[in-house]
This record gives sequence, structure tokens and C-alpha cells, in this order.
Amino acid sequence: MTRVREFLKSFKNQSYVDQLEKIERKFEAKYNEETNTTEITIYGVIGDSWFEESISASDIDRALKEAKGDIVIRLNSPGGDAFDGIAIYNRLKQHKGKVTIYVDGWACSAASVIAMAADELVMGLGAMMMIHEAWSIVWGSKTDMRKEAQVLEELEEGIIDIYMTKAKVSREEIRQMVDEETWFSSQKAVDIGFADSVVDDRDEKINQLKAQVANLKNELAQLKNQDQTNEPTPVKAGVRFIF
Repeated sequence: MTRVREFLKSFKNQSYVDQLEKIERKFEAKYNEETNTTEITIYGVIGDSWFEESISASDIDRALKEAKGDIVIRLNSPGGDAFDGIAIYNRLKQHKGKVTIYVDGWACSAASVIAMAADELVMGLGAMMMIHEAWSIVWGSKTDMRKEAQVLEELEEGIIDIYMTKAKVSREEIRQMVDEETWFSSQKAVDIGFADSVVDDRDEKINQLKAQVANLKNELAQLKNQDQTNEPTPVKAGVRFIF
């Protein structure tokens, strides 16, 4: 059993485990000079305890230190380490530019916390979000287990604080959703206030047209510069050139 599968066993709803386990790790950051945005792809498990399978808060910190302009994040993750998710959330909130997050597939568990850092959160068609109770493994006496339970309760309160920065419902409703493990379709994520919109084909086509227009403007500017560079030198009256 992979470590990812072991983590996914904590989910009450096991319907999507096979799909979530298949999410391949992909992490990259690219700067687009034309739009002055840095696009960061976060696909895979969150945390630094999953070895090569994961993306940690340290990875995001390094990417943001080199980032320029606004941030666009493509997110697809089953979640992972809660504290890494919280650290990534806070790191993104400190970025001076606008942070736009697109949920391309899944934003579950710790990934849902990261999603809350968006100034604008856009759910993809068919994308889903999930929130649930904090989960841990503990060995020891009943005293050890009680202490761990207290830590988990405090951790959940902090995570609920983050959800409440966007939620349109009461804290008690969010707490109940966390306790029950709640899965949100794209539209339901918008309805509850977690997301701002659902992307559709029209949005994609508009973005493509904008990119095409920008490319045409660049090509026209280059042609104009070439024309100015290649202008013939004016010939003085009375001077004759023979070739």
C-alpha cells in the first residue's frame, strides 16, 4: 500500500480514492512577462513527509520568492499535511499581488485550505472540493490519546477560522460540515462562498481570444519597429547615386 493510499483511507467517503491516488505530482512555476503573472502548478499530495510524491510549504515559499506580478495557481490535490496546507495558505496571503486559484480537479482536505488563500477562486467544470475532520495516528496511553484529541480540536478551530474568511454560512454550519466530511460540487462551492465562479467553455474561449489579440499586438509592434529601422536615408537634392 502506498503512503498516499494510507492517507486516503482516512476519508469517510471512499468513492473517489482510486481517482485521487492517481493524481501525479506536478510542480512548476513559470513567469509570463506579457501578462506580468507567475503561474504555479500544484498537482499532488501536500506536505514534506511524502517524499517525492508531495509538494511542501518550502516548495511554495521558494517559488513565491522568485515570483513576479500576480499569481495564478492551477490546483489539483487530494490534500495531505494540514500544517503544510496552513503554511501555504498564509504564505499566499502575504503575496502583494492578486492570487487567482483555479481548481482543475480536486481541492480536498489540506488543499481546500490552500484554496481559501485565493483573492479569486475559480472552480473547473466537474471539479470538487472536500472539507473534513483533522486526522492523525497516535500510539500510547489513554492520556496520550486525549492530548492528541485536544490538539486536533485546536487544529480544526484554526482551519475553520480560515474557511470562515469566505463562508456565507454560520461557523456552526461549517463545523458540522467538517465533522461530517462534506464534498462540494463546483456550483455548491460557489453557493457556500468558498469559490467565486465556475469556469466554462465561454471563459476559456474569451481567454484564448485575449491571448490571440495580445500576440497580434506584439507582432504589429515588432513590424512597426522593423519599418522604422529600415526607413531609407533621405537623398539630398542634386546628389546622384550610381550602382
